[in-house]
Formats: sequence, C-alpha cells, structure tokens
Amino acid sequence: KPAKPSVKIGETVDIIFSVRINPGWHVFSSDQDPNVGPLPTEVAFKKNATFALVGKLNPVGAPVQKQDEIFGGPVRYFQAKAEFRQKVKILSAKPILDGSYSGQACTDADGTCVPLNGDFNLSLTVLAVVATPTPPAVSATAPPVAAVKSDSVAVKMPNPAPVKALGPVSPDTTEAVKTADPTPPILASTQAPPQESLWGFFLIALAAGFAALLTPCVYPIIPMTVSYFTHQKGSNGRMLAVFYGLSIIGIYVLFGTLISWLFGASFANFLATHWFPNLLFFAVFVAFGLSFLGLFEIVLPSSFVNKMDAQADKGGFTGVFFMAFTLVLVGFSCTGPIAGSILIASANGQFIRPVVGMFGFSLPFAVIFSGLAFFPNYLKSLPKSGGWLNAVKVVFGFLELALALKFLSIADQVYHWGILDREVYLAFWIVLFALIGFYLLGKIQLPHDSKLEKIPVLRMVLAIFTLSFVVYLIPGMFGAPLRAMAGYLPPATTFDPFIGGTLASASPAPPGGKAVRFSDKFKLPHGLPGYFDYAEALAVAKAAGRPVFIDFTGHGCVNCREMEDRVWSETEVLNRLRNDFVVLALYVDDKTELPTAEHYTSKADGKVKDTIGEQNLDRQITQFGSNAQPHYCLVDSDGKLLLPPRAYDLDAAAFAAFLDAGKAAYR
Repeated sequence: KPAKPSVKIGETVDIIFSVRINPGWHVFSSDQDPNVGPLPTEVAFKKNATFALVGKLNPVGAPVQKQDEIFGGPVRYFQAKAEFRQKVKILSAKPILDGSYSGQACTDADGTCVPLNGDFNLSLTVLAVVATPTPPAVSATAPPVAAVKSDSVAVKMPNPAPVKALGPVSPDTTEAVKTADPTPPILASTQAPPQESLWGFFLIALAAGFAALLTPCVYPIIPMTVSYFTHQKGSNGRMLAVFYGLSIIGIYVLFGTLISWLFGASFANFLATHWFPNLLFFAVFVAFGLSFLGLFEIVLPSSFVNKMDAQADKGGFTGVFFMAFTLVLVGFSCTGPIAGSILIASANGQFIRPVVGMFGFSLPFAVIFSGLAFFPNYLKSLPKSGGWLNAVKVVFGFLELALALKFLSIADQVYHWGILDREVYLAFWIVLFALIGFYLLGKIQLPHDSKLEKIPVLRMVLAIFTLSFVVYLIPGMFGAPLRAMAGYLPPATTFDPFIGGTLASASPAPPGGKAVRFSDKFKLPHGLPGYFDYAEALAVAKAAGRPVFIDFTGHGCVNCREMEDRVWSETEVLNRLRNDFVVLALYVDDKTELPTAEHYTSKADGKVKDTIGEQNLDRQITQFGSNAQPHYCLVDSDGKLLLPPRAYDLDAAAFAAFLDAGKAAYR
C-alpha cells in the first residue's frame, strides 16, 4: 500500500512491485545475470515527459542464491514472496506511469518454467503541498494481480492469455478490482501443502547431509583429516575423534542458525559463488597437495608448538576444533544451496526447525569424519606399515590438486574469466589421475618413498580403477558428455567442439547455400544441423520430404539443457534427429527485436509481438496450447501436428519411440 497517495511535483516516489509466489515455485530476481541463463524480473516504463526514472529496479531483501551446474553460474531467485522497487521522480501534475513487466517463474519439482509478462497502469494525485516529508511509496502488485487499489492509487495489470499449465504465482487479495478477463489457469492460485513434521524434516535434512558428502568440496577434507589425526599421540586420539564429531555438529547448528538469523539464508551461498572464498580454498588445497607430495611440510610455529606441549589437552582440542571449523567452511562452499534451504526457516524466525534441520544435516558429516579420525590410529597400530602410509599421503596429494581445480572452476564460471574451460579442466584431471595410476604401479617415485620391490595386490587393483577412470575421461576431450561426472566438471557450454580438425558447425547452410537465419545467435547441441525460424524450417522440410521436430526452448530453461545433455546425446535419439527430421529450435525468451515489417498483433492477448522470443512464445501458446518449456512437437511441412506433444522426460528410449511414431505418422 502507498505510504501516501498524494505527492508534489519534483518529489521522488518508490513504486513497489509485490509478487506472491505459490509454494514450490520461484521467481528470478531483478539482479539475476541474464548471461547465465534465467530471465531476470524486469519492469519497463513507457517513456514520457511526466516522470523520470531514478536508478534501476532493485530487489528488496536477500534472494536465494546458488551455483547452478547446468547454467554454469549463480542464479538468484525468490520463493513465497518477492518485492521490487523503482524510484520515480514526478515532473507533472498528471503523471502517466504505465508500462510492462516480464520475468520467469520455475517450479522446484521438475524445473518447468513459464514466462511472466503483462502491463500495468498507475495514477497518482499530485498536490502542490504535502504535509508530511515521509518518502511516498506507491504499491503495485505484480503478476497475476489484475488491479490493486488504495485510495487514489491504482495499478492495472492485464493477465496474459489463458494457457493450461500449473501456475506459480497466486493472486494478492488486497482489494482486487474486477476485470473483464478472469485469472488464467497458468496463474491460478494453489493451496499450500501442509508442513511436514519435525521428524520428517529431520529425515529430509539427514538425507541432504548424506547427499552433501558426495560433493567435491568435501573430499579434500578427507586427506586433511587423516593427516592431522595421524600425528595425534596415545589413547587421547579417540577422545579427540569424538570431540571432532561433536564439534562438527555444534558448529553447523550454532553457526548456521546464527548466520541465518543475522544475515539471512543467502549468506551461506556467498561461499559457493564469490571469487574470494573459492580462490582461497583453491590456494589452501594446492598448498596441502604439494605438502602431501613432499615439497614441504606444513608445521605450526615452534612457539605455538611449545605452548601446545605445555598444555597438551587444551592444544589438542583447539586443533581439532579448528579442523571441524575448516570442514564446516569448506562444506558450506559447496553445499550452501542445500544448507541454505534449511536455513530459510530460521530467517523467518522459526528457530526449532533450523536447529533440527542443521543437526540432521551435520550428523552424517560427524559420523563419517569421526570414523576417519579413528582411522589413522588403527593405521599406526598395524604391524610393518613401512612406507605405504607415505604412499597414501602422495595419492591424497594428487587428489588435493585435482579437486582444488573445482574451486578455481567455480570462480572462473561465475566471473567469466575463461581460463579453465571444460577441455582444459579435463586435461589437468587426465594428467593428474594418470600420475596416480603410474605412481601406484611404482613407475614414479618421490623423494620420501621407499623402494618398491613388488606391487601389492591392493595397489594393483587401485591402479586398475584409476587408469580406467583416465580412459573414461579421455573421450571428454573430444566432446563426450561424461554424464557420470556432471557437477564435477565445467558445463559443456564451455567446451570448444572440435571435430576432424575444424570447429563443428551447429547450423550448416540449408540447400542452395543460403545461410540459416539467426544462426549467428543460436546453435543446436551435439553439432546437430537445424533451423531457428519457423517458416524457413517448414520450407526446408517440404523440399526434403521430412517431418519437423520443433523444440520450444529458452536460454533460461534448465530442463531444456538437461534434456539435451542426457536424452538428445543418446545415440538412438541423436541419429534420428540428425537423419530423419528437420530440427527447429524456437527460443521463447530471446529479446532480439525483429524488423518492423515482421511485427504483428497477437490474437491471443492483443499485444504487439516484436521480438523473436515473443513471437515464438505466442506461436507455442496459440498453435500448441502450452507455454512451458521444454515442449517438443512433431509436425508435417504444413505445420500440422502429427502426435501429441512431449515435454520433459529423461527416458531416452521413450523419446526415441516418440520420434519413430512421428516419422511413421508422417509417412
């Protein structure tokens, strides 16, 4: 609601756009980097002389931020509700404040995304004098509210055309004004599901903790733990191991809930995306790796060591607590999105649930790493250990160097430095893991190694697995997707495709030598030939006698990228797309403006469609009755649908059968 409905000429007002988001959906922030992929929330005012914009549209509050492996960069979004503010300076007694809003909403369940767009119109009463100096604020409720009224201020927001789809945003109930068109199903309100019990929430957090153990940020702590507890003396090591586990739980619970209460849930994600912590962790793990390889030894200052000797118990517990604190920091750098979702509850003032959640999340860490803390003591108690323990440190050293690249890669992706593309990253990994394999076979010896007369069976088995992993990685240098390593390698979009000595063409010229329209803006994955203009693709299909495979996609569509990486890449699917269809990719979120002669007014919503994305989305809505992506349609050369469309489904065999059925229907 407005702080005051009346303002004076020359005064600056805040226009507030409020969005109420249904459970299970999220809307991207206005400061989302569009180069990463998702569409940011935008508000465009129609320019006139009655007002002047002051600054840019700003989000209110801290959005959830996480590193998205598919997009290869950070995404920022709001859940439950969002608020955006735009400062406007009033220059006329009758200001005309109207324009349009746009954005993107995605579901958390399966990643389905729908575009959000509409118009608004706002009127103000301008007085010569205002009694109070309080900065005014005009409230506008963003999609799908048709109109919100408060005194003399009203903002109209016509709804987009009705489309049958699950809606992410529910209407605001604040004095809604009746409109001619009802709220479309795409933006229909849904009832929030009941909140799970504390026990159920604990089990979810426990499962999240076990999942977080599989992240590459956690693995580097294993050799650090083994190395640290190897130097503990006497039976006190077991007590320190127990204290280590309890410290992990205590730090996670206290640190997590305190940070959430003070700074909000997004602070945990700072460690996952900001360049400073990632470069710091990269440097730390490179140092540990070189130390394990024997280049130097990391020791505490002698004065500190003497003090610890004088107070052995206190020193031991202090060191263990530091190790636990390091684990928490590094864990947050990679598991921040998981832990952050748990911390959201404490940001809303609910402290019991985040305490239970963080306890469940940290419990797997405590159990596993306490076990690792016991492990060195058993290692030292084994007879005739010889130099094999040094071999363990050397292998851990190589692993430290390999896994340290993950932190450098995150900073590289977020800030687009371009120094660690996928093939460069793979080259380092192939060399490092090959060195591990050769070391295990005794082909490489370092200064602190004992002479290896015979190769133990265990070393042979480990060498087999390591070198097999190297063989698995090598095809990735030539474009293989390496799906088993998803999340550990830079995204495939950073790979420079190189086939037969020349760059692979994603969009070869159609028959006749004419260049494919928009091929300078778009490309298809896996070197597929294809088209990006509807009329052009149908003309080529008619000449070639093939059906058309239409891919309604988007730059900000996560599921579209996953379908391309995990389904399209399968041989049975890729061969069919390449040999049996004319592939047409229509981007529904592209902002490229078309020539004026190609502009038209949509029959669905009566608005002018003047960009590639607007026209493609309008076609998907009016011709195929959907606005969610990905959306796959098989049509003949006249644009007639051959089969019911298909959406997100990772079953490659079913997708191949879908293509076969479409080809048969065409014949």
